[in-house]
Amino acid sequence: MASPNSYKLSCSIPGHEMDVRGLAAAFFPDGAFTSVSRDRTGRVWVPNSSPDRGFTEMHCMTGHENFVSCVCIIAPSDTYPRGLIATGGNDHNICVFTLDQPQPLFTLKGHKNTVCALSSGKFGTLLSGSWDTTAKVWLNEKCMMTLQGHTAAVWAVVILPEQGLMLSGSADKTIKLWKAGRCEKTFTGHEDCVRGLVVVSDLEFLSCSNDATIRRWLVTGECVQVYYSHTNYIYSLAVFPNGQDFVSTGEDRTLRIWKQGDCQQTIRLPAQSVWCCCILPNGDIAVGASDGLIRVFTEVEDRIASPQDLQAFEDELSKTTIDPKTGDLGDIKMEDLPGREHLEEPGNRDGQTRLIKEGQNVEAYQWSVADSRWMKIGDVVGGSNQQTSKKVNYEGKEYDFVFTIDINEGGPSMKLPYNVTDDPWLTAHNFLQKNELSPMFLDQVANFIIENTKGHTLGAAAPSAADPFTGSGRYIPGAADNRAGFGADPFTGEGAYSSAASRQTSTNIYFPKTDGVTFEQANATQIMAKLKELNGGAPGEYRLSEEVLESLEKLLVSVCNPCATEQPTTEQISLLWKTSHWPEDIVFPVLDILRLAVRHPQVNDSLCGGDADDGVALCNHLLSLMKPQGRPANQMLALRTLCNCFSGWRGRALLLAQREAVLSHAADLCSVCNKNIHIALATLVLNYAGSLHGQPDLEAKAQCLSVASAALESVQDKEAVFRLLVALGTTVASDQTAQDLAKSLGVMSQIAKYTSVTDPAKVGECCQLVLKELQ
Repeated sequence: MASPNSYKLSCSIPGHEMDVRGLAAAFFPDGAFTSVSRDRTGRVWVPNSSPDRGFTEMHCMTGHENFVSCVCIIAPSDTYPRGLIATGGNDHNICVFTLDQPQPLFTLKGHKNTVCALSSGKFGTLLSGSWDTTAKVWLNEKCMMTLQGHTAAVWAVVILPEQGLMLSGSADKTIKLWKAGRCEKTFTGHEDCVRGLVVVSDLEFLSCSNDATIRRWLVTGECVQVYYSHTNYIYSLAVFPNGQDFVSTGEDRTLRIWKQGDCQQTIRLPAQSVWCCCILPNGDIAVGASDGLIRVFTEVEDRIASPQDLQAFEDELSKTTIDPKTGDLGDIKMEDLPGREHLEEPGNRDGQTRLIKEGQNVEAYQWSVADSRWMKIGDVVGGSNQQTSKKVNYEGKEYDFVFTIDINEGGPSMKLPYNVTDDPWLTAHNFLQKNELSPMFLDQVANFIIENTKGHTLGAAAPSAADPFTGSGRYIPGAADNRAGFGADPFTGEGAYSSAASRQTSTNIYFPKTDGVTFEQANATQIMAKLKELNGGAPGEYRLSEEVLESLEKLLVSVCNPCATEQPTTEQISLLWKTSHWPEDIVFPVLDILRLAVRHPQVNDSLCGGDADDGVALCNHLLSLMKPQGRPANQMLALRTLCNCFSGWRGRALLLAQREAVLSHAADLCSVCNKNIHIALATLVLNYAGSLHGQPDLEAKAQCLSVASAALESVQDKEAVFRLLVALGTTVASDQTAQDLAKSLGVMSQIAKYTSVTDPAKVGECCQLVLKELQ
């Protein structure tokens, strides 16, 4: 065995024609891994038995229309015992492959920009991140949820071991923790784009960033450690099986191996961008870089490359030209540099860099602890204060400058070569044409060139400058009720369900519940008395005349009495709508009338959809009363009114059309400590679940599951818990996909505590039936 901290090259794997952007260890075959590239392909590599101990391409996958940026493995299942491979690309799509054919088994469409991150979880769940600022949860070829909240590209995603918990990292510099589709926490601390996330344990994770730091976090929100060593963007992280040690790669051309909290080894590569890394099953490290090669490093003596291959790797590294504008080497003053004698002194740590003057050249060396010697890692060109004719070599030609440009939040990177004697506008035009970019960027690119070469002579380095597309400095990291009344069923605790004996049957009497649950009980006399009392003190412009009060009273009587001969008039409905906009501190009795009125077919038709705009206006008005900082009475009555809207077909159609906004606002009330609000919220979720039962709208069902799960975290009242359980049962009943999603969100473990509830017995019984449905 080599020394524990001594990783050396095992093999180099050619095959891809462009940057290797993603790597993932595979479940099958043993020792295999998958890579994806800007060359639009994915490839599966298996160990071979040849003397070079390398890898052979077993499978090539095609299907993306543009470059492929990420990959993950979906665990084996009964249907796919060898697992599946998911890839995300610049074509906005996710392709899912088997090992049996080169074309995708299926393609997931829904993102509006590049898919740049993927993570798989239990039960076949897939989480994706995109430049469109969202993350999406997929299951069985369908998008179940869209996680919205970031304000810039979502560069990293990961599913945590605890079911239902997910993380996303973004170019907005934040990390968000999602539970059952809702943002539970936002982690701040990074000073630039978050590029990578990796799970350490049930309670911890790591993140890496363009600010050149790695952070260790507790899922509770605390950052417990910051790791410094990289000198530029960090793109990728991978954790060893011990859950403590890890590796990282980045724009500083390095792979760094971290053990016991310290950077134990730095391995430089002859490529500018080291995009990705993964730990193979045998403990070796695979990395992918901008030169299109995959390199595997090992600490096992038997798997280390031959001396000839090691020397060839070192020779290739020594011939690399290093541009100090990468921020790796700092400001260089050639006259102050020592000579070769400086290399006679040993280094202080692995990866330490020294520059020496060799004639008119500057050479860079790195200290190797494993070999106890300085290794040449390249020739430095274009130093910050060098007044030499040294130029930067790019594609066989010499240039004064070679800028690295990021498109769309940092990737893919593109090179823009430029000489001070060139026309910046023509250079910008040629750059855009070559990279198939929109001409609309012409002014930005040309001005970027002019600004960053202003006043410089031949050979001078570009200053620290903002990238014209992202505005960030690429090489300077960190710049920068007691009421009830529902009818004789389990929701009232009365009637057929009061008999314990009848509940011992195997019949499921609780769900699916597809008829809407409404809030019926009312005392019209008390409502009108309160309305008149408040009207007496209302501001002048809101005060109602006796005639209006009488009209509202007639409306209330007609909607509360099924045998009433008088029907609500258009004028009465109009007065009710107008009065519902009273000031928030006095409007609640009017909302109570509205809650009762929308059950009436005529009122339901008029307010919920006689005119499409009327329905939306009603929804928006009720949602405005449900703000978390609002008045509890208004919140409760607005929720109850929404529940009662389900009593008519127009109201049901309206609420299904406005489902995303209504449930999102309702979910914000989970944290309000009021049992009447919780019961109304649970009823609203239940009515949505009932309306969606038997329908193919999986994203809508996913939101029902998410809101029900989130509510169960806060709700204590047993009636509210019961209704949420019925909502869960109704959502998953006879729907395998919804069942799988519920399991992946951790619903089973979340509700298991209710199985033993006997007061009321319906809670425990319903919970057991939901769990049975999910098994």
